[in-house]
Amino acid sequence: MTARDVVYAMRTPVTLLLLLAVLGYGAWWGYKTVIAPAPKNATPCVTHSASELLPNQVTVKVLNGGDVRGFATDVAKTLRARGYNVSAVGNTDESVTQTTIVGAAAENPEVVLVASNFSQATIRPDNRADHTVDVILGPKNADPMPGQGFQTSIPLPGGTVCLPSSATPTASATATP
Repeated sequence: MTARDVVYAMRTPVTLLLLLAVLGYGAWWGYKTVIAPAPKNATPCVTHSASELLPNQVTVKVLNGGDVRGFATDVAKTLRARGYNVSAVGNTDESVTQTTIVGAAAENPEVVLVASNFSQATIRPDNRADHTVDVILGPKNADPMPGQGFQTSIPLPGGTVCLPSSATPTASATATP
């Protein structure tokens, strides 16, 4: 067998392997593109005049970062019963060891109000424009949400609050032009 015969015999398998590699890369790239989160085009918050911030003015997303099935649903039910607008309930790939409250800034009234509902929580600011609050739940401990001691409103010394455009002001808050 000559070198020419070897090249001729190997041409088809090598070509098939190269095409298989290109196909595999294309499938991997397509999968990563499909499962990647959509870019957030958050609507900025709308400023309202108010003397206090109430739970029904706060929009919350509850995400389960632990391994207890249904934990986020249970917490969302409690937050709804306390008057919060729960926009979404689900799981997250982020694994946390303690409940984490994520909002625009740690000192924002909506973040402080939501954090008061949890016995032990870490606050993580992310400079979001829409002023919604995410609750990322870690492992379920004995009493993540005490039945008493949480705040039912936050006074607003400046007289204004920036709320998500989906939140509707109540009698204690009116929209400013």
